[in-house]
Formats: sequence, C-alpha cells, structure tokens
Amino acid sequence: MNYSRVEQSHKAEQVTEQKQVLSKLLTLIFAIASGLAVSTIYFAQPLLETIADEFNLAHSSMGMIITITQVCYAVGLFLLVPLGDLLNRRQLAIGMMLLSMFGLLTVALAQSSLMMLAGMAMTGLFAVVVQVFVAYAAVLASPSERGRVLGMVTSGIVLGILLARTFAGILTDLAGWRSVYGVAAGSMLLAAFILFRLLPRNHVHAGARLSYLKLLQSVIQLFIEVRVLRIRAVLAFLIFMAFSVLWTSLVLPLSAPPYELSHTLIGAFGLTGVAGALAAARAGRWADSGFGQRTTGISLSILFGSWLPIAFTERSLWALIVGVIALDFAVQAVHVTSQSMILSVRPESRSRLTAGYMIFYSAGSATGSIAATALYAHGGWIAVCLLGSSISGFALLFWFFTKKF
Repeated sequence: MNYSRVEQSHKAEQVTEQKQVLSKLLTLIFAIASGLAVSTIYFAQPLLETIADEFNLAHSSMGMIITITQVCYAVGLFLLVPLGDLLNRRQLAIGMMLLSMFGLLTVALAQSSLMMLAGMAMTGLFAVVVQVFVAYAAVLASPSERGRVLGMVTSGIVLGILLARTFAGILTDLAGWRSVYGVAAGSMLLAAFILFRLLPRNHVHAGARLSYLKLLQSVIQLFIEVRVLRIRAVLAFLIFMAFSVLWTSLVLPLSAPPYELSHTLIGAFGLTGVAGALAAARAGRWADSGFGQRTTGISLSILFGSWLPIAFTERSLWALIVGVIALDFAVQAVHVTSQSMILSVRPESRSRLTAGYMIFYSAGSATGSIAATALYAHGGWIAVCLLGSSISGFALLFWFFTKKF
C-alpha cells in the first residue's frame, strides 16, 4: 500500500504550512530547547572513566554506557518521533521532555550499574524530542527559509552536544559526576515549563490519517520510495560514526600521561568544536541556494583530512584543536545539508523522514562509540585515528558514486 497517497488525499485538511513563517525568536527557542535536550546523551563522554570506576566496569566496556544510550535513542526515533505527524507536536514535545527528566534523575540517584544503565536508556529514549523540534521547525518555516532555520536549530543542537562535555567536566570537578545529571534534570523541568508557555498553541501537524502501526510501517515505505532519504541516511551513519569515534575515545589519551587533564579541561575541548559547528550553520543557506551536493563533497573531503592532525594528539594539543574544528565543521555541514534536502521532499511526512534519517545517525554514533573504546584498548590512539579516517574516506567515496542520484 502506498501510504504517501493515503496522506495526500487529506491535504485539504492540512494546515497550509507555506503561509507559516517561523520568527527569529521562536527559531531561537527551538535551538535552545534542542541543544538542552540533545546534551543529555553526551554528558557521559568526558565522564566515562569516572563512571566506569565507580561501578567497576572494565575500560574496554566503557563504550557500553554511550552505546546503550544511542541504541535507545534509535528506538525512540522509530517509535516516538513519527508521532509528530499524528499528534499535537507541542504536547508531544513537552511530555517527552518531562519523561527525559525522570531518566536523568534515575542516573543521578543510581546505586548500581544496572540502575545507571536503565537511566541512561530512558534518557536516550526520550532525548529524541530534539527531532520533534526539528520537524516542527521545518513545518513552521517558509520554503525559502527552511535551510536557514534548520541551520540555526542544528547549531543549537551541535552547541548542546559540544558544550555538554564542558558543562559535565566543570560540574564533575566541582561536585561529582552525579551533580551533572541532577542539574540537567532540573534544567529539563524548567525548559518544559518555558516551552509550555511560549510554544504556539495552534497545533500544527501533517494531518496523517493512519493508525500507529501503519504510521511506523510508512517510515519503511518512505525508504523504499525516497532515494535521497536512502543516500543521506547512509551518509549520516558514516559521518556520525566518525564523529563518535573521536569524541567517545578522546577522554582516554587526554586523561593518560603525559597530559593527565582534569575533567574540566577534557570537557573544555568541546569548546574547540564550537567555531566549526557555528560555521556549518551556513551550509543551510548553501543548500537553499542549490549547492547541497557541492557542499557535501567539500565537507566530506575536510572530514577525511581532519584525521591527520588528530593523529598527532599525543604529541600536540594544538594539532588536536585544528582537527576537532575541521571535523565538527565537516560533520555538521553535511548534516544540515542532508536535512534540508530530505525535508523538502514530502511535506506531509516530515516527522517520519526525520525519524528514518536520524535512526541511521544514532546507529552510526552507537557503532562508533563501542568500536572506538574497544580499539583503543588494543591498538591505542593511532588505531582509533585509522578507523576514523577509513570511515571518513568511505563516506567520501560513497557520496562521489551517488551524487548524480
């Protein structure tokens, strides 16, 4: 059954999104809320060693903490994000943020590794609220501004990812790692209240007339029907696998001799990627101007090249900084471009398109996390860099052979 035709028959009942314009203030609200939500699944990265020591986890198993969060994030993408095409997005987003708060509290109060992992799983599951915001912003934005809006929201997401490490490192040195999750839970509650007051009450959704089961089935149907979704999903898997390979394992050489950096300083390396991430917001404008493929090719070339300076991390922190800026710029530029291209295809299915694309993002992140820590334990930092550069090179080749499609 062609589910897109079923939905298209109800277009007369849809909100005419082309008349909607997302204000700069509301775009900023989306960006801040998205950054806060996504940061919750990245707090653990600079804290892996500390958390593992408290719960007596082997270093080779530390990646499991990140992996279980990312796997549950992928589950949430498939089971929860498509609901944005069916339900009131405002109510859906606020409810998911409150449930995320409970997951964060579980981690903060955990007395066993099982309880800690359960809290991480719940946090990952409901952190997908960030993708509800992405689809919501795409609906409210005018077609000519969609790339710019997505670029700004994505900048908020990236800042959340990068600043999460800095925040987690500083707070851990001041009050212990549990305080990170306690403060995050309080912040999530406050954010949910602000969103309740400020998000538009006129409910905007695609008007899908499908049952929940058929809604989920239609995500798979979209992969069959939409070629750009398939191609960009594979690219998402590869670039975020490379991204996760770096950020999951980076704590290991920085906390070891000769550096032996504190949590605060390790977390501060997240700040080095901010410049690259903010510059990548321009990619949305380039995509609006029809340069999506060119932007992708240049960015993937930069991603591949970024691993050369990163390989010198154990000799020079300046080389690491250069590599991190280049890698973060490249990953986010491809990400923004991909989202702009995908979300322009089927207006009535934006939540499901987002879900399908981001499932591959999450799977890549989870794969990169567990592979990086296991590989570091056996081959050291050079082995990690060889893995990251191989993934990046394959992504560039994949783009080259699919760019005409």
